[in-house]
Formats: sequence, C-alpha cells, structure tokens
Amino acid sequence: MARGSIDRGDGRTVAVVGAGAAGTSVLAHLVEAAAHQDGRPVGTVLVVDTSRPGWGRAFGDADPLLMCNSAANVNSLFPDRPDDFVGHLRAHGWTGAPDTCVPRAAMAAYCADRWERARADAERAGMTVRQIRSHVRSVGLGGGTPRLRLDDGSELAADDVILATGVHRPRVPRGFEAFTGHPRYLDSPYPSARLRAALGGGRRVLVLGSRQSAVDAALLLCRDGHRTTLTSPSGALPAVRLSLHAPPRDFPPLERMARLDPGDPLLERRMTRCVVEAVRLLGGRPLRAQTSRAADPVRRLAEETALAEAGECRWPGVAVAVIEALTAFADGVPPDRTRALMRRFDWFVGRYLTALTVVNARRLLEHCATGALRVAPAYPESVAFADGVWRVSAPGRPPETYDHVVNATGFLPPELAWGADGTELLLSPAGPGAPGVGRLEADLRVRRAPGAPPERVWVAGVGTHVRIPFANHLRTVVRQARWVAGQVVEGAAEGTGRR
Repeated sequence: MARGSIDRGDGRTVAVVGAGAAGTSVLAHLVEAAAHQDGRPVGTVLVVDTSRPGWGRAFGDADPLLMCNSAANVNSLFPDRPDDFVGHLRAHGWTGAPDTCVPRAAMAAYCADRWERARADAERAGMTVRQIRSHVRSVGLGGGTPRLRLDDGSELAADDVILATGVHRPRVPRGFEAFTGHPRYLDSPYPSARLRAALGGGRRVLVLGSRQSAVDAALLLCRDGHRTTLTSPSGALPAVRLSLHAPPRDFPPLERMARLDPGDPLLERRMTRCVVEAVRLLGGRPLRAQTSRAADPVRRLAEETALAEAGECRWPGVAVAVIEALTAFADGVPPDRTRALMRRFDWFVGRYLTALTVVNARRLLEHCATGALRVAPAYPESVAFADGVWRVSAPGRPPETYDHVVNATGFLPPELAWGADGTELLLSPAGPGAPGVGRLEADLRVRRAPGAPPERVWVAGVGTHVRIPFANHLRTVVRQARWVAGQVVEGAAEGTGRR
C-alpha cells in the first residue's frame, strides 16, 4: 500500500502512534481482537514511531543500572494475563521472584518480542503490520478520513487513529529557563549514552531533582566517576521499598473511596483514613513505625533502607491498590478538582508511590559514604555561567561551582491542541492561546468541543492524564489499550468506525 492511500476493500487501516509499551499493547490487542471477528475488519495496522518497537523512552535504555521501579508481576502487557512478563523472563533464563524488579532493558526486550509476535499473528490472519519510522506532527480531521502529517512533510491516511505516545518534553526547572540550550546543561539524563558522552569523566555535576529521574542520574554519574550533588525545592528523597508489586489481597477501605463525594471539604482527610486503614490490614505495625522521621535526607534514606531490608515495611503492599483506587475515583471528576486533589497528595505520591527500590537505595548510600554523592540543603536562588563554570547560590550558603548541570525533574505530559481552523489535531503545544484538548470522555475519544461527536481518534496511555491521574501506571495503560483496541475493531466490524 502506498503511503497516503487506503485500500478499503481489504479491511480498515488503523494507525497506532507510538511503538513503546503502550503502543505495543495496543497493537497486540488490535490483532487479537481482529482475529476473533468474521471477515477482515482490520486489514492494515501502521505503527508510527522512530524508535524500534518496545524500546521507547520509558524502558528503552540498555544501561543495567536503570531498573524498572515496579515488580515483574505488574508489568504484563495483557491485563487478562498478569503473568505474561514473568513467563517471558522465565523463558529467557530468569530465576528471580515475581515481586522483584528487573532492568528496564528486560522490559523493552519483552515488548519487542510481543510486538514481533503480534506482527506474525497478524500475518497469519491476513493482516499487515508496518512500522513507519517518523514523527507524527498532527492529525488532519477535515474531509472525512484522518490523515497523519509526518515530520518529513508527507501524509498517511487511516480510518482510525490511536495515540499511544509517551513523554518527550523535559520539564524546565525553576531558575534555569535561560539555560535550556546551554552546552553544559543537559535537559535529561536519558539516554544514558548521551549523558556519558557529554560529560566525559571526573566532573562536578549538579543534578536538578531528587525523585526517580534524579536517582537514575546520580547512579549513572557516580558510577562514571563524577562528584554529584542533588538539589530540589523539597530536598527530600523518595521512601524505600522492596518493589512496587501486585496487591497481596483485597482492601475494603480502598474500595470505600469510590463512594466518597468529590465535593466533600473533608475529602483528603477521608481518603487518608482509607489508606491508613488499608495499611493496617497488612500487619499490626503502625504506619509511622514503617518510615523514618529523620530531617536529614541521607539519614532518612539509611533508616528506611534498614526497615525495608528487615521486612518492617508493609505499606508498599497497598501502593498499587492505592494508585488504582485513586484512578478509579478521579475518573469522571472535573479536571480542576482532580488536579487539586493530586496537589494535596503530592507528598504521598512523591515519596511513597514513586519510592526507591532497596537495591537503588543501598547504591545511593554507598556513594554518599564515599563522598561521591551529596544532597544539597537548599535549592539555588541564583544561577550564572561564567569562565567555564556554573556558579550557584542558595539561601544562606556560600556560592558553589559545577562543571555541568543535569536536569532530572522529569517530563511534561503530552498535550493535544487544535489548530487555528479546528480541523487539525496537533500532537505538541501550538503556543499560547491554542485551544487544547483538556478533557476526554469515558470512551477516550477526541472531541472538538464538549458535547461534540467523537472523532475517529482514541488516546491510550500517558496522554489520558487529562482524565485520570497516574496515566503512566502500566496496569492502567494496558487496560486502556485492550479497551480501545476492542472498540476500534468492533467499529470496523460494523463498518462504521463509530460506536
């Protein structure tokens, strides 16, 4: 099939934008759902991404220091087959426990394997799967058939479009807005090979951030011989746990969240009570005895590492259930209310739901003990670059100098916006004033305005953050992938493309 055309006599053409974990799950579910329909509802699936399948930004880094932050038993691409990832690992010689973490590259290899398996299954069912190695700039929706506009100026036509893109735009930390293009400023620690090539060895490096991305940066930099300082407005490192694993049991207190009133002025207090009661179901040890209250972040890290290694940390057993209870509660709640709720619980999300694995915590402590790593007591209030060095000042502290600055504050969620005439869906911000797609309905389909009919464009994965929190939680992503794929195939079988 030539680029830009559709052979309608051979089934519908579906375009999947993104070939990472979300896109791979979408593809696998599309093929599976289409194979169970009579005839050939889907003839061609076009997967558009410059990355090789499975090796997206989330998992596509082969450095062994970069670990999944969630256990193997919550990383399946198939919600009805939760042990699929563990089975893949076992087939390749892995002998670890299902509730432990593996290198991210192992997850990328799993996604790549399932991508190839889906392509082979599609071929046996008479479907074609092709990857188009390009970026999608926008989706044209004027004139009936959606058309994907690529970065080389060409277009692809498709009957249905599923947007399963990940994150791409790094956040810009406070005080560093003027330095984003500076040669001694890296906007992200990923990919790790770029970090290594840009810095060489033996540098003084300031890392902006203190959560997961900053921990990754610190581990990479310290291993390569750099003296590293972490700084963030909170000055707090994540808590420590063995892993983020599948819930060991049901939690009735969390199920009670669904019945709470979003408008209740005591909502946050009632939710906190639900979480505390759920933790108590895992043992008699109170939550306050499962964490450290030390003010110094390194001492707190050491104490919480010791608690986790001693098996005294039970709260991680509720983490996945909390994520999913909050997601279910927020689904359909007005976006402003959801954002306010998440801001209220940022302390819990930042320290506990995105906690460190005990393996990485122990590595950080070893680097702190040798002097290769420190946590700054305050965030910079002034920054300048002169005479080949960064000069950074924090309140009440003498200026410090660094050779490089690495931004590790994470990435902005993907945003969709409408072009000027309302017929073009832009996959990146169009600048101030551009009308954004600020909400998705339960069907996860794009609409030009509230109450307008849905377009033949679905969103799955992190792009659904405009509707739900924790849109990057893989168990949520793959449920969305299955649901969206089923709706697309069902519509194709009906010959309408609409529900």
